[in-house]
Amino acid sequence: MYSLGIDVGSSSVKVALLDIESGKCACSSTNPKTEAPIKAVRKGWAEQSPASWWKYLCDGIREMAAAGYDMKQVASIGISYQMHGLVALDSDGKPVRDSIIWCDSRAVSTGAEALQAIGYERCMTHLLNSPGNFTASKLAWVKRNEPEIYSRIWRFMLPGDYIAYILTGEATTTATGMSEGILWDFVDRRRAHFVADYFGIESDKFCPVVPAIGIQSLTTEAIQAELGIPAGTPVSYRAGDQPNNAFSLDVLKPGEIAATGGTSGVVYGVTDVPKADPQSRVNTFLHVTSATVDEPRLGVLLCINGTGIMNSWAHRNIAPELSYPQMNDLAATAPVGSDGLLVLPFGNGAERVLANRTTGARMVGIDLVRHGKSHILRAVQEGIAFSFRYGIDIMKDMGLKPDVIRAGKANMFLSPIFRSTLSTLCDARIELFDTDGSLGAARGAALGAGIYKTTEEAFATLERLDIIEPEQAWKKPLEEAYGHWKQELSNSLKY
Repeated sequence: MYSLGIDVGSSSVKVALLDIESGKCACSSTNPKTEAPIKAVRKGWAEQSPASWWKYLCDGIREMAAAGYDMKQVASIGISYQMHGLVALDSDGKPVRDSIIWCDSRAVSTGAEALQAIGYERCMTHLLNSPGNFTASKLAWVKRNEPEIYSRIWRFMLPGDYIAYILTGEATTTATGMSEGILWDFVDRRRAHFVADYFGIESDKFCPVVPAIGIQSLTTEAIQAELGIPAGTPVSYRAGDQPNNAFSLDVLKPGEIAATGGTSGVVYGVTDVPKADPQSRVNTFLHVTSATVDEPRLGVLLCINGTGIMNSWAHRNIAPELSYPQMNDLAATAPVGSDGLLVLPFGNGAERVLANRTTGARMVGIDLVRHGKSHILRAVQEGIAFSFRYGIDIMKDMGLKPDVIRAGKANMFLSPIFRSTLSTLCDARIELFDTDGSLGAARGAALGAGIYKTTEEAFATLERLDIIEPEQAWKKPLEEAYGHWKQELSNSLKY
């Protein structure tokens, strides 16, 4: 018997079958085989077709079926998805436009206006965030700039809600999803009507709320005909990619920290204290387990847009002839601190950690005699680690003080330089696990469907692969380099 996990990212869609009895991955597939395209019609815009996510999902399931895995054995389905995106459907259930995805920055000014009009104190108290560049502000942008399209909207939703809708025919969302869109009132514990009223978002455009962990809806006969998954299979877990990454790593209790380093970089800490960052550089949402326990479970999210994408840029433009492991080996020949070369990796849209500023990526201090390819490659990875440290310092001011960071052994965490640099900068042990977003969603689905009875049972087979401790000999040169890096960042924010 399997639990199917679906992870809808901006680079790809991964599907995985979790063998429920053993708790191990039976099979997985990722599509497309090269990075999925993002449409950028204007500077700062980023859109994808929701239909492309569905196609990639179907391609993956058919690949697993062709490999001999019986989809009739799927007993539960869980969905993880790129956060903060906007999908808008008409009354026929068809998208009225491409999805405005997480890294699109067109609604920054819309959110800033809302913060001013609603009031800073009310936003920080009830929303724990500025309206910012999140889903509600993106929908308001559509209403203001594309009124004909807005008039055709029947329901708006997040990317994961859209996949659940295609699977089940029911348009629903979750309270955790509402909080991602800055549409949840943490004081009154309900939809933030005052945000919708300010933006003029009609109540009938909202999806009904279902539990994030629990039976949400059932798959249709059409899905059985198309994919072989039995009609009536429960969709029983849904979470944004970063709460799901934390869940995947069994990060469920206050004080625990998870990290990921894909296209964007994220640190996500669980807390039971509803507290906002005064500048909304990090954001607080409902954690995926918030409805399953009596005490508050909130997730503090640090997101840096320009991390893995910065490293992939270096691969394409600096060392296209090398594999990523070869890049890491070459970078390791440069000294710690990259001999004074600094990289600010903020080249992928407006950065929340920089108060929604768009600074662009920068390389600073290059010496045309001393610096070569190895220095550039190392400085890129160190610059990404510096951006993590910068955000973690903000989280520390909010009371989160990690001494252990958990991550999947994937993406940037495959690099020995990056993970040792981050461990040393944060003075924290890093624990790497054999899991990913699709497997986390599959575990959550089996838990939500009641197949696993407790979280302890769900995570009993989670395998730790590696432990990274701080490199004491690196500490002084990295702290010096980080100090220079912060000064360069401060200079860039002046312009």
